[in-house]
Amino acid sequence: MTKAPLSSSLYGVKIKRRTSDTNTCCFRAAQKPLQPGFSLVELLVVIAIIALLMSMILPSLEKARSATMRIKCGHNLKQAYLAMHMYLESNEDVYPCSQDPQPEPPLGYWLWMGRWRSFVEPYLSTKITENNPSVLLCPQDVAHPTENESFSYAYSMTFYHSPEQIDTMNSVLETYYIVQQSIPQRSTDVAKPSGKILVGEWYSNHSPEPNDQGWWCWVGRRNYLFADGHVNYLKVDKIRPARDQLPDGNLTIHGIKGIDSPP
Repeated sequence: MTKAPLSSSLYGVKIKRRTSDTNTCCFRAAQKPLQPGFSLVELLVVIAIIALLMSMILPSLEKARSATMRIKCGHNLKQAYLAMHMYLESNEDVYPCSQDPQPEPPLGYWLWMGRWRSFVEPYLSTKITENNPSVLLCPQDVAHPTENESFSYAYSMTFYHSPEQIDTMNSVLETYYIVQQSIPQRSTDVAKPSGKILVGEWYSNHSPEPNDQGWWCWVGRRNYLFADGHVNYLKVDKIRPARDQLPDGNLTIHGIKGIDSPP
């Protein structure tokens, strides 16, 4: 006896199917061949290629990141220069000058690292503290949490000691222990602003060195802000030896009358 076709209606349209058709469809689905997957060898090859690409890309990404941080550091120094320039305009073109000697070693009149912040802070957009060094911190300075009052940039003592005073100092120790009263220096007395370091990174933050002693060693490279406002990223061998025979912007021969790096 022939089975009657099953029928159903959807929106008034009749659809007929035979039960034998359904059985045939299920049988065909069961017979569908499996798609081949990756073999172990192929998977290992893919992983090796990815690892090779990562080894090529990651150094480039790290270099790009470092370059970005170096540019940001340079921008920080530019901001510091604008603040310094406004300070000069408000103080008859006289650079920040310390009148309070250090109470304990190191002695002398040092506007060391963060000590010069109080002069430029009124001309910056935020309050500068050890907990918020703002633009006075290089983004790649890893030493800042424990050293130099959390600040990255040194202000040259040639801008608050006369050339005659600077020319009597022949070593780093003499800047500490032979106490000389600071003398304000005028911006108009800087002989070669494009060649005289005003402020600079103390450490080689963008090219780390294991025995970095700041401006008191011949290793690394740093961002330097010059008295004319330009910033240059220089190797230390591009800095002329100072009176202590080091690339020391604090003891530039003839002070602000001298040159640290030819423009």
